[in-house]
Amino acid sequence: MCPRACRANPEGGSGTVYIDTHCHLEMVEGQFPHDVVARAREAGVDTMVTVGVDLASSAESVQTASAVPVVWAVVGIHPHNAIEATDAVLAHLRQLAGHPRVVGIGETGLDYYRDHSPRDEQRAAFEAHIELATALDKTLVIHCRDAHDDVLDILDAAGAPERTVFHCFSGDIEFAKRCADHGWYLSFAGTVTFRNAPELRAAAASVPPELLLTETDAPYLSPHPHRGQTNEPARIPLVAAALAEQHGMTPEQMGQLTSANARRAFALPAEAA
Repeated sequence: MCPRACRANPEGGSGTVYIDTHCHLEMVEGQFPHDVVARAREAGVDTMVTVGVDLASSAESVQTASAVPVVWAVVGIHPHNAIEATDAVLAHLRQLAGHPRVVGIGETGLDYYRDHSPRDEQRAAFEAHIELATALDKTLVIHCRDAHDDVLDILDAAGAPERTVFHCFSGDIEFAKRCADHGWYLSFAGTVTFRNAPELRAAAASVPPELLLTETDAPYLSPHPHRGQTNEPARIPLVAAALAEQHGMTPEQMGQLTSANARRAFALPAEAA
């Protein structure tokens, strides 16, 4: 695990600034987004990016980002819902994506683990999201599970946007290197803290520091020692602490590093809004 780094103020509150680059604020059951954001701010989380998974949740993400200055939105159709990505839905998505509080397109990509949508539908939706991100100069946020080769093939064929993020990175060292060689950002969630994830920590250790990002994927994937509980952005310091251990940094240093990376990855303002 991360005994040294995680003991150093593991849940924030020291004045260190963190950014949660991927959460679903509207999905934290029984909580108002404003309450979740308030707890995150108390833990030192300066900025949050809330992400849609379908047209309705994407609209909610934009609404939240419009109402809460420290929140930004990413809009898109999750691979699980790719079958819903009709021309009409994609047209509405393009309208949403033009909002000034939208910084990215996604989460999109391929999920061959659950296959909730046919793979050809997933690939078509992924290609449409790549085109949209490129056309609007937005960051592409990728969900990739058990589909590494196909994701890379599509990105190579379509041309990845200038700013591309692999959310909740789950690959090995080899895949991490292939992504890093392209200059893509790799975002790590609570899974990097799990006791049964030494391979993922090894992959995290191999990533160039300037390409590292932190996320919670809240309300999912709560980090150790909260695994199995409802997650929220206030727990991002635990993810940063785990990454810090792998890179020989303090959690505070990792927070500063990944916050600067996140501002580049999503073209965010230099200071909190």
